[in-house]
Amino acid sequence: MRIALFSDIYKPHVNGVVNHVVLLKEHFDRWGEQVYLFVPEQNKGYDEESNVIRLPSIPLADTGYRLSVRLDARSRDILKRMDIIHVHHPFISGSFGLTFSRRYDIPLVFTNHTRYDLYVQQYLPLLPETLSETALQAFFQRFSQRCGAIIAPSEGAAAIMQTWGIQGRVVIIPNGIELGQFRAPENVATRAEFGIPQKAVVGIYVGRISWEKAVDRLLRVFAVLKDESPSLHLLLVGGGPILEECRQLAQTLDLHGRVTFTGPIAYERVGGILSLADFFVSASISEVHPLTFIEAAAAGLPSIGIDSPGVADMIVDGQTGFLTADNDLSFGLRILRMAQNAELRRQMGCAASQYSQRYSAHHNAREVLGLYQSLREK
Repeated sequence: MRIALFSDIYKPHVNGVVNHVVLLKEHFDRWGEQVYLFVPEQNKGYDEESNVIRLPSIPLADTGYRLSVRLDARSRDILKRMDIIHVHHPFISGSFGLTFSRRYDIPLVFTNHTRYDLYVQQYLPLLPETLSETALQAFFQRFSQRCGAIIAPSEGAAAIMQTWGIQGRVVIIPNGIELGQFRAPENVATRAEFGIPQKAVVGIYVGRISWEKAVDRLLRVFAVLKDESPSLHLLLVGGGPILEECRQLAQTLDLHGRVTFTGPIAYERVGGILSLADFFVSASISEVHPLTFIEAAAAGLPSIGIDSPGVADMIVDGQTGFLTADNDLSFGLRILRMAQNAELRRQMGCAASQYSQRYSAHHNAREVLGLYQSLREK
């Protein structure tokens, strides 16, 4: 099958969407499918992969990201020969996919990876909030009508999408990971490498250090708990737009020696770093299908998250971790309970590892490929 994948972000950036797209392409290539990936161009000198088409683009302010602006003649020639177009963002690459899907009568698939309803002002900043929400719903209503299928990575994501006015076929296919690199990482990190005491109980967060991930809230909760649990330590893995602000906040909260920031980390190292922690924790309520919870589970870690769409699909409360109410008291008490009970962490970690088996990248790619085939047979 000839498959065109579109993404508004790709390597060298690291996030869940990039990892998902990489794994899809790797599996399709392995199975002999003909796959092309269309992404914004990057700075010269970056190692390219086969059939990755870098589109002409412009910088997005000083964020380090770029926006594709057009498809060149080569790209248009490739697209007219495709059997499926699959977009992973609705706006820029989504518009390209929509245009060429209609022009060449090719089925269009969209995977929703983001809570666009929470970030509506970021996408439509010039409109008043109430009007921008209406515009977002109108956009998704029209966009979804033109898709052959829409993939929701979780039940929670599918429910939220219905509130946007999504119409047409919605299929729930959880995103997956390569479980092996988290269950048995090649390079296991050590606590000494990050200056963490050997006897500390380490709660780890992996992801973007950004406002929507509520990392600042996580720091404030840990600051309240530091005296209640003197061995508790927080490890924050990743980079992001508010990394330096969060470092400063940690100093203001007197968390010196109790919190460690790694900064940006290559994805290949994440499994080895998870292995040094005791549990995974996140205060984010903006998730759709947070792969970091799956990665932690595969590494044998129980998780603590706030009961919200996406996160609620990743934790079996009381078995693989804790789902808490959306308030700092409930969240903090569950962290404290996890930190003070080693046997509880062991039991929940074993259950989490077993639970993660359903989220393999191989299974995800097979399900997506089956969806493509069903659309081609119509």
